[in-house]
Amino acid sequence: MDAQATGGFLRFFDELPDPRAANHVHRLVDLFAIAICAVICGADSWVDVAMFAQSKRAWLSTFLDLAHGVPSHDTFGRVFARIDPEAFERCFSNWMASLKDQHQQQGTRLIAIDGKSIRRSFEHGWDKSGMTHLVSAFAEANRLV
Repeated sequence: MDAQATGGFLRFFDELPDPRAANHVHRLVDLFAIAICAVICGADSWVDVAMFAQSKRAWLSTFLDLAHGVPSHDTFGRVFARIDPEAFERCFSNWMASLKDQHQQQGTRLIAIDGKSIRRSFEHGWDKSGMTHLVSAFAEANRLV
């Protein structure tokens, strides 16, 4: 993630009201950036998000202010529990729309890929190597799967 991409991201989430007291340690946009990166990488709990932040601290520090270290899982949980969901959705949707516009202006095409493993599609519990996997790709411009 370069400075231009980071600046674009921060611009969309800067307008989100911060529900915390004035003496907070971590910037709200830094918490969002870490959480979004962690979820894209497979995190599905605040503990996972905090562990991702700890393991990627050097990289995250290149574009986020982590002078006080990485936030704890408790910090992520408290902050996200207090965020106005409609306001967050608006900011996130605006950010996604801007990325789509950017790609269209550059003439690049987006392909959304989704994958799943079918439960119990293997022969033995100890050998999951024969598991059935499904992958689908959606060409956004052509609206084709």
